[in-house]
Amino acid sequence: MTDIRCGFVTFVGRPNVGKSTLTNALVGEKVAIISEKPQTTRRAIRGILNRPDGQLIIVDTPGIHRPRTLLGQRLNDLVEQVLGDVDVIAFCAPATEKVGPGDRRIAASLDGYRRAKKVAIVTKTDAASRDQITERLLEVDALREDWDAVIPLSAQSGQQLDVVVDELLKLMPRGPALYPDGVVTDESVPDRVAEMIREAALAGVRDELPHSIAVVVQEIAPREGSELTDVFADIIVERDSQKAIIIGHKGSRLKEVGARARAQIEPLVGSRVYLSLHVRVAKEWQRDPKQLGRLGF
Repeated sequence: MTDIRCGFVTFVGRPNVGKSTLTNALVGEKVAIISEKPQTTRRAIRGILNRPDGQLIIVDTPGIHRPRTLLGQRLNDLVEQVLGDVDVIAFCAPATEKVGPGDRRIAASLDGYRRAKKVAIVTKTDAASRDQITERLLEVDALREDWDAVIPLSAQSGQQLDVVVDELLKLMPRGPALYPDGVVTDESVPDRVAEMIREAALAGVRDELPHSIAVVVQEIAPREGSELTDVFADIIVERDSQKAIIIGHKGSRLKEVGARARAQIEPLVGSRVYLSLHVRVAKEWQRDPKQLGRLGF
């Protein structure tokens, strides 16, 4: 694959407009965790889509939001950095909600990235009526005059995914493939495992707790003389009260988290997994530069 269309695209939009779901649907494998909690994505995760005529490298970024902590500020900085480097920026807005001030602010901020081509995507069309979709397409189209395309789609049902890929590839520069065929992400296995555990821990927690959860994988190793793989990981929270919530009554919630995570980790590592989870408190880590550094932010 030498002379093909190949380049980087990132999806931007308010938190929870379906960017990670879209990334996974395009790649055909789960590379970004999904949660109904806003601001779940914390790193620029690369998903790679290979087609005979091209390669799309999808950078799934955190949602752009008004930061309340140092972590929030660093996530916004990460988005800024990614936007400066990609070939195409795809702005996402859900068909189910009217375009609001947050959407307008993000769409206007794309002026700062003259190099990148701009595409608008109306997501979640499977959950919207035909009238809602039409209304949303008109609202989104009016946000900027320089959209190269405005496309409605449903990542959930797969509707229009091919159209999006065709349009995005058309806008990419010509050149050799940057990743070998068959590679779906450049995330390391420990990073993907950590994200799977965090996704499992996020399910069913409320209020500020989702943002207080981080996961560090200490070790992944095949067990000697056995077909098991041992995975040791720490779930990190900011307060003792949060630790109690994660563990649950007599450890019941932590068991659920382990079972949910293990079901995802086993296909990734290709064997049965013994998962050891330890919950520890790192006071106010989202606001502490040292702790953030240790956790990779």
